[in-house]
Amino acid sequence: MPLDHRRVPGPEESQSSLLFVAEGAEEAEKKPEKPGRDPSALQAVFARAAVLSQAKGSAFVELSGGTKVLCGVYGPREAPAGGGGAGSESGGRLVCEFRRAPFSSRGPRRRWSSERDPCLAQALTESLSAAARLSRYPRAQLEVSALVLQDGGSVLAAALCASGLALAHAGVELFDLPAACALALAPGTAGGEWLLQPDEAETRRARAHLTVALLPSLNQVAGLLGSGEGGPPDSWARALRLGLDGCHRLYPLLRKSLLRALTPKGDPPPPHKTPEEEEGAPHPIT
Repeated sequence: MPLDHRRVPGPEESQSSLLFVAEGAEEAEKKPEKPGRDPSALQAVFARAAVLSQAKGSAFVELSGGTKVLCGVYGPREAPAGGGGAGSESGGRLVCEFRRAPFSSRGPRRRWSSERDPCLAQALTESLSAAARLSRYPRAQLEVSALVLQDGGSVLAAALCASGLALAHAGVELFDLPAACALALAPGTAGGEWLLQPDEAETRRARAHLTVALLPSLNQVAGLLGSGEGGPPDSWARALRLGLDGCHRLYPLLRKSLLRALTPKGDPPPPHKTPEEEEGAPHPIT
């Protein structure tokens, strides 16, 4: 029988790949949450605007759990007839796209066409349309593209923060800079303990998920997306209060990263003032 030279013959003797896995590695992944995990603790966040030169506005957000999201904003440009998105032709339109890189999560890589998530794209569109002043852009279209480079949990919340920074960096008028936090209901707890900004392992084991987007200066909820079995309404109310508190704590960091990107190099960033100080300060003469 002739040999098939187009194929690379495998070794005659082979060993199982499980021999190279450290002993107890699978059990370590199944362990419950680390003792001492503060349910209201925020992950360390790194945020930076102005990272893409080809986009009108861009931002990058990374969480200490491993999540990395890159966002770009394009437009405003003339809105095509019959296009989707949020808003109207007379008041402007917002179109969002949510994609995952083939290498963003564990498991075999998949094609680009299967990495688009229309459900999260719709949630992104609804939350950002509440923050953007689309009435300032009649018959125009704004395009937001969020790309998940690494999925380490709390992906939608990170994408919302990155998209808000990118819109502000693009000069789009906003009612406020949106801040978002994700929550997960830990399994096996008697009263149902919600964890703020869960990582990948906590997200996989969770019985329910909740993502909250907030406009902190207006104290207005811009988006709310929940799924799973979260128990009675009181349990969801506790999760909502925990998420709103996390958004208020995350807002100063996002604002500081935006000011750092808009400040010319060599100039110190303007000091942050409380609302009481801004009301008492004299207004500049124009």
